[in-house]
Amino acid sequence: MPQTLRSLRIFGLLATIACLPPVWASGQTTPPGSIRGKVVQQDGNPLNGAVLVRLENIRGTKTTAFTDNLGQFDFLNVMPGIYYVVVDGDNHQDGGNLTVEVFPNSPSIVTLMVRLRTPEPAKKATSISAGELSQKVPPAAQKEFDRASAASKEGKIELSITHYRKAIAIYPNFLMARNDLGAQLMTLGKLDEAAEELRAAIAIEPKAFNPRLNLGMVLVKQHNFAEGADELRRALSSDSTSASAHFYLGLALVGTEDSINAEKEFKTAYNIGGAKYALALFHLGELYFNRGERQAALNAFQQYLKESPDASNAAHVRQMIAMLK
Repeated sequence: MPQTLRSLRIFGLLATIACLPPVWASGQTTPPGSIRGKVVQQDGNPLNGAVLVRLENIRGTKTTAFTDNLGQFDFLNVMPGIYYVVVDGDNHQDGGNLTVEVFPNSPSIVTLMVRLRTPEPAKKATSISAGELSQKVPPAAQKEFDRASAASKEGKIELSITHYRKAIAIYPNFLMARNDLGAQLMTLGKLDEAAEELRAAIAIEPKAFNPRLNLGMVLVKQHNFAEGADELRRALSSDSTSASAHFYLGLALVGTEDSINAEKEFKTAYNIGGAKYALALFHLGELYFNRGERQAALNAFQQYLKESPDASNAAHVRQMIAMLK
């Protein structure tokens, strides 16, 4: 098989593993439910960076997920029953967990609150544009924005979208509202609508970091890899310390078959984000495997399982490791 086709095939497998929800039972007769949740600090704001969330029952971990930039996560196709949603503690935060019951054909909404062990590092000034800080938002628009944020924290995504749209209708240049609306639409998989809002936010303030990052993520999800890479590079020019931007730029470069630079971005994402970005190690393993670098692939896969032993694709990775030994 030609290398290009082989690479695309591997990437397709990679994307399938990373994006499709887990199927837990074959021949099931009871309709599954789902869990939609959010991880927040004590003040209700999401933690910086992706957070690994585990879904467990009395037999142990069933699957894992990473939060997005709003602190939200989803577990789909979950069989009805009692589960535990767990966030592990680390050097920066205490862990948290709660019990949730899943019902057929119904989402269960949860919020996990964790306490920071040390003060959260301030974002670089370049991550927030002057235009974003200096906007004089009409009180009525600000009120709708606050309602949207509150609904989002409660997991009421559709309601939050309604309030974001009302805020924008009152004040069309509301940068933060357009960015957050785009992020919510991305969470729901409404990628075209998300891209439209994020492009509008960038038009308001081209130097704003968050809309660039979110648009880059949307474009990668749409397999528009070249444009996605451009947007993510622009985001990184404002904040080179963003593990998310480096990670998604790595995905975009895989899509454009630039494996050398993709390797650099995945390594940077992991070096900055640590275990929260262990998925970068999996993608590195795929890159090395495609290039015939068996020992490097083996090392990356083994380190990935060390960081995320209960990942949803752990069985596949163990098969790869067995093949490489």
